[in-house]
Amino acid sequence: MITPPSSLRRSERSRRATLQAALDLCTEKGYGRVTVEAIAARAGVSKKTIYRWWPSKGAVLLEAFTDALVDATPFVDTGDIGADLRTHLAGAVKLLTVPPFGPAYAGILSELHRDDVLAQALKDQLVDPRVEQAVARLRSAQDQGQIPPGANLPLAVEMLYGPLYYRHLLRKPVHDEETIAALVAHVLRALGAPGY
Repeated sequence: MITPPSSLRRSERSRRATLQAALDLCTEKGYGRVTVEAIAARAGVSKKTIYRWWPSKGAVLLEAFTDALVDATPFVDTGDIGADLRTHLAGAVKLLTVPPFGPAYAGILSELHRDDVLAQALKDQLVDPRVEQAVARLRSAQDQGQIPPGANLPLAVEMLYGPLYYRHLLRKPVHDEETIAALVAHVLRALGAPGY
């Protein structure tokens, strides 16, 4: 039985070069024209190196997108759930509207119905952890009395993110600051949050 190399041994320099190459190519050529061969050539690594760590170009771009999203949209707790959600959602909207991240994510999503491995990776690496973090932030607000006990926090997360991804996937105009504020107020009002 062959044991895959430890991820701890993966060169961080090669990892970053690969992720950046994938993002650059996605911007230059569009997601559909990016290949693992082109990523390897641009990053200065072998195709074998890429396939050792990622099963597909979608997986490479998913890791790059996830890294960027986590950096751009932290779940802060300033004590004001409305302000924190507005800041968080504005960061997500901004990331989804700028190349290479918006087009890369749209490309990843377009492959989900054909690539079960990528679909599972998206769920495991991005969606589930981010939903857990969002629910934890809402639960903190609940503990602080900003959201009533018994509110359906997982549903609130869907209500917050659903409109962002709907607009992104259908290429509709992005939410502006005013619309994000209205969305957050609507969701908090639906939860029965005081002051909304």
